[in-house]
Amino acid sequence: MTLASGLHAQMLQRYDPNAAFDVLFPADANTRIPSKDDLRAYTGIIWTGCDKTLADSHGPDLQKQLDLAQRILQAEAPCWGTCWGIQIMAVAAGGKVGRNPNGREIGLARKIKLTSEGRAHPMYAGKNEVFDALASHSDIVTIVPPHAVILASNDYSAVQAMSFSYGKGIFWGVQYHPDFDIYQVARLMIGRKEALISEGFFQDSRDFDSHIERMETLAREPKNKCLRWQLGVDEDILSADMRQREFANWLKLFATENTENTARRGRNQTDRIGRDESRPCGIS
Repeated sequence: MTLASGLHAQMLQRYDPNAAFDVLFPADANTRIPSKDDLRAYTGIIWTGCDKTLADSHGPDLQKQLDLAQRILQAEAPCWGTCWGIQIMAVAAGGKVGRNPNGREIGLARKIKLTSEGRAHPMYAGKNEVFDALASHSDIVTIVPPHAVILASNDYSAVQAMSFSYGKGIFWGVQYHPDFDIYQVARLMIGRKEALISEGFFQDSRDFDSHIERMETLAREPKNKCLRWQLGVDEDILSADMRQREFANWLKLFATENTENTARRGRNQTDRIGRDESRPCGIS
């Protein structure tokens, strides 16, 4: 499967083919955490997913990521967060993250519903009020930061999306994965096969393998009516335009706004998007 950095690069370049960007692995021992001035040079910062969990993680690699998140807040740089991204920014801003008492949410996050605030929020412009999304996480935001607004939730995870402001900066984040497609989720699940069987998602290895085969076939044949019905998958999963609407809205609003602000200040520089992710695979 593709690393989180690659998936977010693809998503970014799908909506802005000329975007210039840097990739940072903040958990690596030899990585220098950017200063506030460094961060202010970017049009926006994007946190990808990660295979770590805040509930179980300790040590210098986690602290470096929290330091970076706090510098983003101090720099008042616009920020997007996917999965781990919503969690690390929530903690940095004063919220809390813990294990989901409902257990792992993987494959499809079903029946995500916009809150009243979400229905009025620009992140969800053009999005259905109720939708499914691709997901893989065991942790959730249990307490949102002060002044944060919950934009979407479902029966499994109360905070599926949130936003909050910090000075001139604004954070938008989702717990699910607009960067995934159904093939990437199938590949991710293969790496968690034994855990998914032991947790009761599948009866046995044969049941798991059959499900993965259907998912990968549907990824190749998105118009396959039988598989769409059997897997309960619709256009909110199969259409990239629908699946990634939230990210596209963030990019359009903040990239356009910051580019105009830069032009008014008379600067002549390339707008850049900074992406931050953790090794080894960057997917939570």
